[in-house]
Amino acid sequence: MAGPERYFQPEIEKMDPEALRALQLERLKKTVELCYESIPFYKQRFDQLGIRPEDVISLDDLARLPFTTKQDMRDAYPFNLFAIPADDARVQRLHASSGTTGNATVCGYTQNDIDVWGDTFARAIAQVGGGAASILQVSYGYGLFTGGLGAHEGGIRMRATILPMSSGNTRRQVQMMKDFGVDILACTPSYALLIADTAIEMGYDPANDFKVAGAILGAEPCSEGMRRDIENKLGVKMVDIYGLSEVMGPGVSCECRYQTGLHVAEDHFIIEIVDPKTLQAVPDGQWGEVVFSTLSKECSPLIRYRTRDISRILPGECACGRTLRRMDRITGRTDDMLIIRGVNVFPSQFQEVLANFPEVASHYQIILTSKGPLDYVTLKVETVPEFDFDEIRKIENLRQRINGELKSNLQVSVDVQVSEPKSIERSEGKARRVIDLREKGN
Repeated sequence: MAGPERYFQPEIEKMDPEALRALQLERLKKTVELCYESIPFYKQRFDQLGIRPEDVISLDDLARLPFTTKQDMRDAYPFNLFAIPADDARVQRLHASSGTTGNATVCGYTQNDIDVWGDTFARAIAQVGGGAASILQVSYGYGLFTGGLGAHEGGIRMRATILPMSSGNTRRQVQMMKDFGVDILACTPSYALLIADTAIEMGYDPANDFKVAGAILGAEPCSEGMRRDIENKLGVKMVDIYGLSEVMGPGVSCECRYQTGLHVAEDHFIIEIVDPKTLQAVPDGQWGEVVFSTLSKECSPLIRYRTRDISRILPGECACGRTLRRMDRITGRTDDMLIIRGVNVFPSQFQEVLANFPEVASHYQIILTSKGPLDYVTLKVETVPEFDFDEIRKIENLRQRINGELKSNLQVSVDVQVSEPKSIERSEGKARRVIDLREKGN
């Protein structure tokens, strides 16, 4: 990534902040009008609050508008939050969440929606040094999950050559990455690490034998330690990309090569950070729940969608020259927070602690069990191949040091289990970090 900073749409990415705010207001007014006139759910919510579209005269008026939740989307299953009927010829594609804990959340896309999505992901390709001459290997899953097709559309908009691998068949992924001269990889962090480890097992030194130079990784948390592991093994610059199926998919925001926060595609989304309890806005720099409003979506516009993700707005300018504001990397979700003996802890915090131990690989699992009214937490980690696993004293020493760091940094005590290399199941998509085996009703 040597050389000058690359941009895909510099006229937007470096837009004067005042001009950008004016563009946001113009698009917000149109979105509010579209929602009010075309989606009964929003008309009812607006009427209950005594608000009409013409009452939105500044960006500050956004705070007067109602929130939208995942449950609202589930209740609207399948198409009751669409501004355009699903059988209308303008609707080109449907995406949905897995729906494993209730109705799926469904979003529709017009061709313009797809083009916007492609544009925002193409910005990410530029941010890792890619361009029209790049070969982009898409190893996100294709299907209802937005990752694969989102990255694919970005490659189309960039006019790059696309290798649509999807996930799975990792040895073949490795071989084609080398043989085809792939220079940009898009997948989850855990799968990128599996690809790197598999390449090494196959006898390659991917940092030197492969041409891949940039990785656009998202859909799950990734600690700085895991990032360094991926970058060192693959010889790449990794950027974190953010999105969620309800809002658009990957491309809502993305890091630049300076890795100092994710630039939000503010021409298409307004970001707010609110206190998850009071739902009041918090100052820049303060952690809270991320809320997004769409500004250009035609089929599935959303107003003030509560993502449940925890982040903050990073103040100040970025060295890359982009004027789009930056959000910090996601630290967790309000609905995946663990309460251990009264202490609130996110799974990603375990990952940050483990990053301080070179003897430990990036793969770990948190196993939750219960005995009567009490919850028990087991942290299962595995050592790197160089660690002498046959030396019992070394294993016990490592276990005690990890537990000591958890107590010191997180004020929690858990049962740390140290396992042999590759004993934790690998994932060809999102890693399964938390295993909940607690008894129902406790």
